[in-house]
Amino acid sequence: MAGNSQQHHIVMLPFMAQGHMIPFLALAKKIHETTSFTITIATTPLNAQYLRATISAEGSKSPSSPGIRVADLSFNPADHGLESKAENTEALAFDDMLKLFRASVSLESPLHGLISEMTLQENGKPPLCIISDSFMGWANRVANTFGTVNVSFNTGGCYGFAAYFSCWLNLPHLSAKDDEFSLPGFPGSTRFHISQLHPLLRAANATDPWTVFYRSVMSLSFDSFGWLCNTVKEIEPAGTDILKSIIKLPVWCIGPLLPPEMLDKARELELESSQMCGTLGRNPGISARECIGWLDMHRDGSVLYVSFGSQNSISASQMMALALGLEDSQKPFLWVIRPPIGFDRKGEFRPEWLPEGYEERMGKTKKGLLVHSWAPQLEILCHRSVGAFLSHCGWNSLLESLSQGIPIIGWPLSGDQGFNSKMLMEEMGVCIEVCRGTQSSVSREDVKRVVDIVLEKGGEGEEMKKKAIGIGEMIRGAVREDGSTKGKGSSLLAMDDFVSALLARTTVSSP
Repeated sequence: MAGNSQQHHIVMLPFMAQGHMIPFLALAKKIHETTSFTITIATTPLNAQYLRATISAEGSKSPSSPGIRVADLSFNPADHGLESKAENTEALAFDDMLKLFRASVSLESPLHGLISEMTLQENGKPPLCIISDSFMGWANRVANTFGTVNVSFNTGGCYGFAAYFSCWLNLPHLSAKDDEFSLPGFPGSTRFHISQLHPLLRAANATDPWTVFYRSVMSLSFDSFGWLCNTVKEIEPAGTDILKSIIKLPVWCIGPLLPPEMLDKARELELESSQMCGTLGRNPGISARECIGWLDMHRDGSVLYVSFGSQNSISASQMMALALGLEDSQKPFLWVIRPPIGFDRKGEFRPEWLPEGYEERMGKTKKGLLVHSWAPQLEILCHRSVGAFLSHCGWNSLLESLSQGIPIIGWPLSGDQGFNSKMLMEEMGVCIEVCRGTQSSVSREDVKRVVDIVLEKGGEGEEMKKKAIGIGEMIRGAVREDGSTKGKGSSLLAMDDFVSALLARTTVSSP
């Protein structure tokens, strides 16, 4: 769909969290490659610095495109009761999260100023659209001021986000007679459980600060021109239809926003690639080469990868049970480990959080590799020896795993993760849960049982693997390009349709 479209400009506004900015950067590349539109990603100064560093690092591997720019939006964390460098959820204690969410609304004025300046430079022509995070629905007000449109971008899946939206907007569990409840927008036969909700949502009462904030920004996002979703419609057809019915707007499923190397069926990746590391301004706790060297020692499909994402951890008692259960299973594992919840995430790891001599014992037997802080997840998931992923069920991690045909052991912790896990179990059949949240009890026996199910040959684990491989084929098919419109994958066609819809409203013909 490229052509004489370079005169068009799109402004993108990600939420200030790594799990949101990475998909935004990937979307910027995808749109620019498809259309040659100029893309400006607008964010706070520290996040802008991270994005520029990531773009620059990728440019060292291949020529960077001048069509993707990063603009700083004025932001002073101290004005919102935050520490000086608290511009990203990764830098925050949980108790400060609401402050950052509320502070994100203060970006409306600097965004207005940025677009005003752009419009003047273009002789009164505003950007073709703003693409804002679905948590920043106030961008619709800015778009309306300049006679353009805002498009909401959901960095998660349709099913999980539709459930998350519906729960916060309706709080249906408050009127439930027991621990199960139905959810507006979902079929009546679909039942949700109170344990799938984050403690903040369980405690919500319609007047609490989180509910007031979420309802205000979510309702504003319903005024958008449409929604882009980082998913593939074939892998969650019911979720796509449910989201459309709730927001009553066009939905374009344009995912997965993954590096092209991950979608190569051969699964052969260049080690140490900054593009594949998928991080903003962070160094891994271990190099990709070291990880691959350890994985190479194990047979195909035998290793369990354990990670709770870039910001999450579990309780100290849960960590001890997980460690013991992994050892009992006698299956090789690679565990990205951080201090348990309630302790400094970036502080020194204490030996007492694990069984005595655990890390040394795992190292000697080659049964376990513990990576502190962060590991090159994409390279790990693409390795032939990885057979399952014990995950917090964040959407980015799920797409990365399923694209490689790897089934999930679910341990959802927050946000839409409980709903993602539910969909993977009930709609896809590629997941089994071991625990929910950080307040639930889990035993070493629970851990050993689910690890044995998923990694042992035959039975339920083998069926999950077959289904995960099928999902991976759907994901790759969605972005397949054979040179003809008829043969394009669904996500490529959705991107074409999205761009055509934007151009149609400006009376400019599609190239």
